[in-house]
Amino acid sequence: MTISNHLQEWYGLPAFDFPDAEAQSAGKVELPAPSGVAWRISVDSYESGEDWPDAFARFAAAVDTTQVRALIVGSWSDAYDSGPGEVVAALLAAKERLPRLRGLFLADITFEECEISWINQGEVTPLLDGFPELEQFGVRGGQDLSFPAVKHERLRSLVVETGGLDVEVVRGIAASELPALEHLDIWLGTSWYGANADVSDLEAFLSGTRLPSLTHLALRNSEIQDEIAVAVAGAPVVARLKTLDLSMGTLGDDGAEALLTGQPLTHLRKLDLHHHFMSETMVQRLSDALIPAGVELDVSESERSGTNDREDRYTAVAE
Repeated sequence: MTISNHLQEWYGLPAFDFPDAEAQSAGKVELPAPSGVAWRISVDSYESGEDWPDAFARFAAAVDTTQVRALIVGSWSDAYDSGPGEVVAALLAAKERLPRLRGLFLADITFEECEISWINQGEVTPLLDGFPELEQFGVRGGQDLSFPAVKHERLRSLVVETGGLDVEVVRGIAASELPALEHLDIWLGTSWYGANADVSDLEAFLSGTRLPSLTHLALRNSEIQDEIAVAVAGAPVVARLKTLDLSMGTLGDDGAEALLTGQPLTHLRKLDLHHHFMSETMVQRLSDALIPAGVELDVSESERSGTNDREDRYTAVAE
C-alpha cells in the first residue's frame, strides 16, 4: 500500500489547492477566504517550471497571509532528490506575515509524486522554533529526517509519517518538551526503509512521565507491532489515554493477547488495530471484551492468510 491521496483537511479546515501560475493568471480559480481553508501549495515533482518558493511568493501576493490559519506544503521540485531546505527557509522568512498560522504539514506528497520512503527531508524543528504559536504539525518522509529535541509550549498535535523512521528521530521527539501535546502519531515503518528503533526507545512515550497532556497515542505502521503491543499492555500512559492506535502494522495474536490480558482498556473511546494479522478468534475475543464497554474498536483490513508466518507480514505503508 502507498499513499495515493492528498490530505483532505488539516487543522480542522478543508484543504484547498492554491492554483498554478497559469490558472492564476487566467483567473480560472476563485480563491476562498484566507482563514477558511488549509492552503496547499505545490509544484510539479518532475521537471517543474516553478520552484516552491516562487509558488509561495505568488500565494503571499494573492492572499492576505495575516489571516491564514493552516498551510499544507505539497510537493517541491525533485523531492526524490532534494530536501525541503528552500521550503523551510521561505516559510521562516515569511513568519511575520503569518501571525495566525496554527497548522502546518510538510510534504503532503503522494506515491505518484514521490514514494514516501524516497521523500528527502531534513531538520524540521526550525519550523517549530520559528512558529511558537503552532498547534498542529505534521511531516511525511523519513529519508534524512532530523528532529533534535525541541521545546514548544503550544503544540497540541504531532504527526510523523514514514515508511521507515530512524531511531534518532524517535529519541529527539522523546526528549522534547511538549507540555501541551495531546496527540502523537508516529509511523515507525520497516527496517527495509530505515526503521531501527526498538521498544526501549518508546519508553518515554509509554512511561507517562513525559508529555503530560497526551490523550491520543499512535505507534503504528510498524514491523514490531506485536512487541509494541506487549509493551503498551503494561504501560502507565494507557490509563489516561482516550484513544490508542496500533494500526497499519504487523499485529498478530501474540500482541492482541497481551492487550487482552494486560491492564484494562475499557476506558478507551477508541482502539484502532486496522490492518492486522490477527485470527478471527482473536478478533472476536477483542470485540466481546471491548465493544460492550463502549469502546470503538477498529479491526478492519484483516491481512491474515495461509500460514500467517511472521516473516510474511507487512506494514500498510512502506515504500
